[in-house]
Amino acid sequence: MKMYFYYGAMGASKSANALMTRFNFEEKGKKVAMLKPSIDTRDGANIIRSRAGLQAEAILIAPDQTVREVLPVLPAYYDNIIVDEAQFLTKAQVDELREIVDAGTMVMCYGLRADFRAELFEGSKRLFELADKIIEIVTMCPCGRKATMNARYRDGKIIYDGEQILIGADDQYVAMCHRCYMKGVVK
Repeated sequence: MKMYFYYGAMGASKSANALMTRFNFEEKGKKVAMLKPSIDTRDGANIIRSRAGLQAEAILIAPDQTVREVLPVLPAYYDNIIVDEAQFLTKAQVDELREIVDAGTMVMCYGLRADFRAELFEGSKRLFELADKIIEIVTMCPCGRKATMNARYRDGKIIYDGEQILIGADDQYVAMCHRCYMKGVVK
């Protein structure tokens, strides 16, 4: 079994990909657990929702919980564990997921690579270190180039400092290429 990390900028369809993967596995009779860090409350406490309208219930995991606490039937019950917003996992949680993979369960994580300051999230950093396969899900900047930055903005201007985590969507973030990000304004 392998650990996968699918990453991309905001709006790259990471959640849609996670939900479609769940559907594909379940359609073939596989047992799938959908996990989501409890910090992500945008779509409701235990809902994963994509911009395309797909959604599913998820099992929440808080920063102080272990994966085995929220999925007590591990390791043999699930064929696949899918984690959305994996950037919000702790290092210890990613380490535990790696152990679960080594025990025979596939783990597929979807999340952002970096925050609005281009700094890695704790969960993403550890996934880059431990994942067997790392796949970028590409999206575009409004200018047409590949987006690599998650720009936080307010009143049309890019914000370059502040708390790492501010849960939001298109109303506060836009995916941009580095060149547009450095210009400091949202078009």
